[in-house]
This record gives sequence, structure tokens and C-alpha cells, in this order.
Amino acid sequence: MSGAGGHSCEHQHHDHPVGPESGIEYSLYTKIDTDNLECLNEHIEGAGKSVFKPWEDRLKKDKYVDSDADEELLFNIPFTGNVKLKGIILIGGEGEMHPSKMRLFKNRPKMSFDDVSAAPDQEFELTRDGDGSAEYPTKIVKFSSVHHLTIHLPSNFGDDTSRVYYIGLRGEWSPAHHHGVTICSYESAPNVSDHKKSLMDDVSHQIM
Repeated sequence: MSGAGGHSCEHQHHDHPVGPESGIEYSLYTKIDTDNLECLNEHIEGAGKSVFKPWEDRLKKDKYVDSDADEELLFNIPFTGNVKLKGIILIGGEGEMHPSKMRLFKNRPKMSFDDVSAAPDQEFELTRDGDGSAEYPTKIVKFSSVHHLTIHLPSNFGDDTSRVYYIGLRGEWSPAHHHGVTICSYESAPNVSDHKKSLMDDVSHQIM
């Protein structure tokens, strides 16, 4: 369990006004590399992926993830590009099954429970939220270029099992910049030197 740094948790959250624009704001789930998303300590394999769903499905109770061995859950969330993360909403289980703390790690792929003793990039004390009305604003400067997000839920309000119905991510997405141009320049450079070498060979042959 990770109790370190608990005093630095942020209690602040914003009440999120529900409106037709919310579905657009919380569309980052479509930019998740779902095939490589993983949830550690999930009771049913693959259930963790189901909580990243459309805004209009946030109140549906048919899909959720329960923790297994204890109350901890750990989500490793790779994106298909770069994300400027602005806010998170988490709808948890009823009563004491609702997570009570959320810790965020930026750009640290494949984290395990052995890694969560490290200081998070941001940490929140959660309130019980059954309808997605509480948004936890991130430090945008710190989360302005995120290609991988880890969400650690270390505790709940007292149950042996934690349950999550919905995690909503608000922000902006941009395509990742691949190194294709750089690779091309590396490929063209040897060609130039090859030409120079062949010219030198021709000169040396003529001299001989």
C-alpha cells in the first residue's frame, strides 16, 4: 500500500455541468490504444477496459471493473498520440466500494504495483460520485504532453473490493510525431557518400 505523500493529496474538485457538450469534451477514450490498455488486479480479465466508454454510457451499470486480491487497481493507459489532459471524472461503486484516492503518473509505461511507491505527478482525494458530477482538474502544465497515463487507485472507503463504473478523460489530442523524416535523412546520407566514394575510385583508376 502507498501511504507516502498522503498529506499532499488535493481535495479540490469541480462540479461538472452536464450538457450535450460533455460527450465531446470526454471523447479521449477514443484515443486510447485499447489493445495495449491494461488493468492490474482486476477480478475479471479485460474488465478494466470497459470503464473507458462514451459519456452517454457513464451511468450504465452493466460494465464495470472490480478489484481482486485487495482494494487496489492500477490502469496503464497508452494513447494513440499526444494528449493534453485537463480533467478526470471517476464513477465508483456504491457505498464503501468507491475508490477514495487517485494517483496519476505521466509517461511511465508498464507500471506495476512495485513501481507505485514513487511520487505521483498528481494525487487526489476522491469523493463518492455516482453520476459523474465531480471533475478532478489536472495540472495542465504537467500533463500537456502525455502519451501514456497511469491511474493508481490505492484505497477505497472501507470495503475489501473496489469497483469502478466509468473513468472519463477530458483534454486535447494531437497525432504523435514519428521519426520518418529523420530516418529518411539517415538513409539519404550514405547514398551521397557512396557517390563520392565512387568518384574517388574513378579518379584513382584514371591515375593508375
